[in-house]
Amino acid sequence: MSVSKPVHDVLNPTPDYLAFWRERHVCTLTTPRPDGTPHVVPVGVTYDPEAGLARVISNKHSKKVRNVLEAPGGAARVAVCQMQGRRWATLEGRAVVRADEASVAEAVARYAERYGRTPSPNPDRVVLEITLDRAMGRA
Repeated sequence: MSVSKPVHDVLNPTPDYLAFWRERHVCTLTTPRPDGTPHVVPVGVTYDPEAGLARVISNKHSKKVRNVLEAPGGAARVAVCQMQGRRWATLEGRAVVRADEASVAEAVARYAERYGRTPSPNPDRVVLEITLDRAMGRA
């Protein structure tokens, strides 16, 4: 296993770092609650370095979605993270909620590609779209 540098270019990650984000892993998403405390939950995440985005599909009624919507301007600073043994990777940026059909379909397709299954239809599905500005980890 090669050891990569701890800070990565969000738009141009090393091959090892990108490969790690394409493996099937449960991740965590950290969003700020209205009182500023962190809310951490397990999620599936997809990383799109070409667009500088990470995506998390969710139900529009979830706490993580409410946390983003209740942040100033409807955008919240968030982090997604995954780990396996000594390998770890974190992506950070500003999340917004997208409910339009095209954004949700893109997120579902990317989730299906990474996790090997298509989620059941859900009329309340939205996507947390994270515009990334920081990538860290050792993959």
